[in-house]
Amino acid sequence: MEENINDDNTPDELDPEQPKEYHVKAVNGLYENWFLDYASYVILERAVPAIEDGLKPVQRRILHSMKEMDDGRFNKVANVIGQTMQYHPHGDAAIGDAMVNLGQKDLLIETQGNWGDVRTGDSAAAPRYIEARLSKFALEVAFNKQTTLWQNSYDGRKKEPITLPMKFPLLLAQGVEGIAVGLATKVMPHNFCELLQASIDHLKGKSFELYPDFPTGGLVDAANYNQGKKGGKIRVRARIEEVDKKTLFIKDVPYGVTTIQLIDSVIKANDSGKIKIKKVIDNTAKDVEIEIQLAPGVSPDKTIDALYAFTDCEVSISPNACVIVDDKPVFLGVDELLRLSTEKTKDLLRQELEIKQAELEEQWHYSSIEKIFIEKRIYRDIEECESFEDVIDTIWKGMNKFKKLFRRELTENDILRLTEIKIKRISKYDSFKADEIMKGLEAQLQQVTYDLENLKAYAIKYFENLLKKYGKGKERKTEIKTFDTIDSKTVAIANQKLYVNRAEGFVGIGLKKDEYVCDCSDIDDIIVFRKDGKVAVSKVQEKAFIGKDIIHVDVFRKNDERRIYNLIYLDGKTKVSYAKRFPVTGITRDKEYDLSQGTPGSRILYFTANPSGEAEVVSITLSPLSHARKLSFDFDFSELAIKGRSVQGNIVSKYLVKGIKLKSKGISTLGGINLWYDDSIGRINTNEHGNFLGNFLGNDLIISIYKDGNYELTNFDVSNHYEYEQLLHISKFKPERPISVVYFDAKAKQYTIKRFLIETQTLNKKFMCIPEEKGNYILLATDYKNPEVILTTGKGKTLAEGQINLSQFIDVKGWKSIGNRFAGADLTKLELLPPDPQDEIDEQIQEVEETLVNEDLFTEEQEKIKKLLEDDPESNEVKKTKGPKIDPEQPKLF
Repeated sequence: MEENINDDNTPDELDPEQPKEYHVKAVNGLYENWFLDYASYVILERAVPAIEDGLKPVQRRILHSMKEMDDGRFNKVANVIGQTMQYHPHGDAAIGDAMVNLGQKDLLIETQGNWGDVRTGDSAAAPRYIEARLSKFALEVAFNKQTTLWQNSYDGRKKEPITLPMKFPLLLAQGVEGIAVGLATKVMPHNFCELLQASIDHLKGKSFELYPDFPTGGLVDAANYNQGKKGGKIRVRARIEEVDKKTLFIKDVPYGVTTIQLIDSVIKANDSGKIKIKKVIDNTAKDVEIEIQLAPGVSPDKTIDALYAFTDCEVSISPNACVIVDDKPVFLGVDELLRLSTEKTKDLLRQELEIKQAELEEQWHYSSIEKIFIEKRIYRDIEECESFEDVIDTIWKGMNKFKKLFRRELTENDILRLTEIKIKRISKYDSFKADEIMKGLEAQLQQVTYDLENLKAYAIKYFENLLKKYGKGKERKTEIKTFDTIDSKTVAIANQKLYVNRAEGFVGIGLKKDEYVCDCSDIDDIIVFRKDGKVAVSKVQEKAFIGKDIIHVDVFRKNDERRIYNLIYLDGKTKVSYAKRFPVTGITRDKEYDLSQGTPGSRILYFTANPSGEAEVVSITLSPLSHARKLSFDFDFSELAIKGRSVQGNIVSKYLVKGIKLKSKGISTLGGINLWYDDSIGRINTNEHGNFLGNFLGNDLIISIYKDGNYELTNFDVSNHYEYEQLLHISKFKPERPISVVYFDAKAKQYTIKRFLIETQTLNKKFMCIPEEKGNYILLATDYKNPEVILTTGKGKTLAEGQINLSQFIDVKGWKSIGNRFAGADLTKLELLPPDPQDEIDEQIQEVEETLVNEDLFTEEQEKIKKLLEDDPESNEVKKTKGPKIDPEQPKLF
């Protein structure tokens, strides 16, 4: 009989007299919602690590609890588990297992007692018998309260970190494995020293490659590693040694396999007849050693092959790097994970420096006002004051005489701190000692400022220091090999050096007696320029003949459109000298290309490679036998447009050139990047999706203003997220352009207007520009030069409209000012009119002009756009133009 489900969720027979809806209750919708909630919880809160610190929530809570308990001594693991249960809403067994797993990795936790062995599969002793404390490395890289974001614990009683401020690629060092609902993650562990070196190489702009390194040692074939992405595969082998013709030793185990599992697989293979052995003995102690005694007449070589083929001496592992990014699981390669981690570390270092700078500034400021207060005897002026208010006013007046000496404005808190200085301190005040303290603060400030200005170098030094302090004993344990032939050479990981013999025309990694060029790897391509005007790209080899008279060789960076080559060449037929600038983004390997016109006798007279499109000035000397009026002159490469490799170039001289020397180094001539804002997802992009924001150069910023009264300055990184549901205004930030804001004042029940300049400099931090009162919100925000609005007030018969120019309605004031009354609570509509067409035209012309450094570099199409803007701004051609367009021959701009 068919059954339905009634309201009590119990089977009930059909009753034809009852309504149909009483018997039928759809559960598919409920199931879908419940399942998605459960799946999201398991993915975000249990199985998958966060990109920021590489930790799962339980691991993060363990480390946070250990930091709270840290006093330098070991703590019972049972106590740590109890402390962690204040933050982790699960049982003690799950916390204990996670902590043992962290401790066995021997990186963040220093252990004491029997913590088990990942090689043998032995479990750790009970939590009450083992102890742990944070390692010095963990204390240095994982904790900083000032840069940590916090959230409430599951019961709201405590605060726990959202993520730890991890200044190290921990996820790649430890590896991780987790099974969620609908997806899984498996990130291989990598070598500690190689990760730090890769971070240094990334900051230096060098290429790097990462391969797994397992704590269990062994051999790995990473030919199909695919950067640890889904679809890749690695093969891991135990190292097997032949002791004699009757005995083999297995010296380590593959990653994820224990000695017990390996021995069981050997016995199983023997029982199935796939291999023939006499006995298996486990001699594992400090090091893994499994002795295999062979049966009489069995070849040890064939047995080794059989062990790899039929036992767990070789296993295949399929990596699947999945991490949580912005509360979503994302699949990334290990190279990208390291880049993100390195940039995150760099940003954290910047935050720490800025915090330190602010603290030093504050210390200097207070030391200076205290010095003035005491040395100028301002404290004597308050002796006659009858009230505390008079004391404050007197100090204000006295200190204001010296305000030019301060680094910032005096605040009420500064004055209050001065009133708290005791007579004892004033009487014992040592001016010389105070000066020494201030000099020390100034020296520290100077160093911090220097580090902020040279943040990349500071970050490199940080990683080098970590490598020096903690790298000893963490050398690679797993050897990289190709398993097709056991003795095949190790896969190179950027540990080769490239050499060149320019005269003879040889390039390779085996020419160790010749000129050193740079570091490279076996899989790199190299680009070679010769004096005869030829360029070619070739694979890195031991020794390869490229052609005589090599003038430049380097690792080839495919699709690098910012690396610009400047050259002057002599045409062999006409004897005319030409100059040109060009990138080499992609050419066929082992094929020669002409940079000149290809005529016999052509040769390069001058050549430079410029990583960021720099354009220098050179001094050119002509032959004294020529009939030129000027035998020497300067040539500026910045006057040349960047075009394709095959163009002829511009004429430098029709006379014979005797010599060319560098006169002055140049700066980059590459323009900015065009950006659009897509309000459907709250992201900026370069794909022309959404509203055009403008052309951005290196130091340009974006300003965003939100309904809740906050504004924020950010860089123009396309990874930025904007709260598009709250966003009122977003544009390219123009520091000299006032911001006009109309907001509702809930307390006064009126609409208020204010115009102000952005005075704050901090990026990625929101500032409230309206009073922080409940119910306050921004109705309109704009950075138009002369904003005009139409406001509608009242209803029905009292309905009224008016047009107002906001720039004439109120003057520009400070960003913390309250503003003036704009309209009453009966304001029903406020419409911002389009900007003055002439202002728009001037802005677009300025955008086009700023696209290139030198106006002589304008392309014909850009000149056409500029002319149309000036003559006919309403033309269809102008309306089609979303932004400045770049010559297709020029590189895409970044």
